[in-house]
Amino acid sequence: MQSFLEYIVDDVFQKPEELSVTPVEKNGLTVYELRMNPADVGRIIGRDGVTINAIRSLLTAGSAKKGLHCSLEIVEDRPNP
Repeated sequence: MQSFLEYIVDDVFQKPEELSVTPVEKNGLTVYELRMNPADVGRIIGRDGVTINAIRSLLTAGSAKKGLHCSLEIVEDRPNP
C-alpha cells in the first residue's frame, strides 16, 4: 500500500524529493505518516480538505480490497526554537 500511496501523492508536491512516507503499525492498523516540505502541506490538504480526503478514501478502498486497515496522517515537524 505504501507504493500505491506514493504513486497517488507524487504529482501533488512541488518538492517530491522531500516526501517521506512511513508506515507505523498500531493495533492492527497501519498508519502512513506523510512528511513533506512545509510549503507542500497546503497542496496536499487542498481547499476545505478535499484533496486529503480523496487520498484517504482511495487508501481506505485499496487497503480494504486487500483485507488491510490503513489510515493516513500528515506529520508536520516543527523546528525547535
